[in-house]
Amino acid sequence: MVENLRMPGLPPVEEMKDEVVLAEVHDAFGVIRVVEIGEYRFLEFGEAIEQSCVFTADPSWLEYDYTRAMFVGALCHEAPETALFLGLGAGNLTQACLKFLPLEDVETIELRPDVPRLAMEYLGLEDDPRLTMRIGDAMELLPSAESADLIFVDLYTDTGPGVGHLAWRFLDDCRAKLNPGGWLIINQWAGDDGKPLGAALLRGLYHRHYWECPVVEGNVVVLVPAELDQQFDHEAVSRRAEALQTRLGYSLQPLINSVRMAS
Repeated sequence: MVENLRMPGLPPVEEMKDEVVLAEVHDAFGVIRVVEIGEYRFLEFGEAIEQSCVFTADPSWLEYDYTRAMFVGALCHEAPETALFLGLGAGNLTQACLKFLPLEDVETIELRPDVPRLAMEYLGLEDDPRLTMRIGDAMELLPSAESADLIFVDLYTDTGPGVGHLAWRFLDDCRAKLNPGGWLIINQWAGDDGKPLGAALLRGLYHRHYWECPVVEGNVVVLVPAELDQQFDHEAVSRRAEALQTRLGYSLQPLINSVRMAS
């Protein structure tokens, strides 16, 4: 049991303060807003479709279980040095990885030019010398990206996951970009059966050799190793999570315990 964990947590809806729109941008893809409610700021696309939540006192705080589950995927690697983020959002997962992992080089690819600007201006994303941001379609820019120990796929729009989440060639190319011993972490929607979106595609593409972490937001985070001889090591991941728990301010163990083989 770790004492003095920081536990801000979103308050109940009836206790939420009025929202304040801090920024609104119209681009070729629609509307982007930054909204503040009390101690939290939200990145929204379209008609108030929330993309990210940031605790303003600590932008590396991961409020939602799906971001924590993606961080669990990062802990599958013993000592990652490089990471590639396909989709930036507010950047709090990127911030957490930069803060808590021994990363030396991080690349992000974000479709919408205003997203990184708003993340830095309003959402606490720091201008870290290890971080390189590129603007463009991840499916087009992936071939020119550097290989990485960790690759995160989180390509959501105001209507749901981007086409890359169900694109066989793109998902195969993502795994091919991994360094030996690396891990691909995909934030996938879940169907009514609790399986990840495109489960049949994933099973065929990755030879049923991957793991799933279902989360309360209705997503399933998919953890894919670079090679078939890699395994999800519950004990090692739990040990790494426990070592970070005081600094993180929360326990990742419930999520680790929920990790299952491909469904």
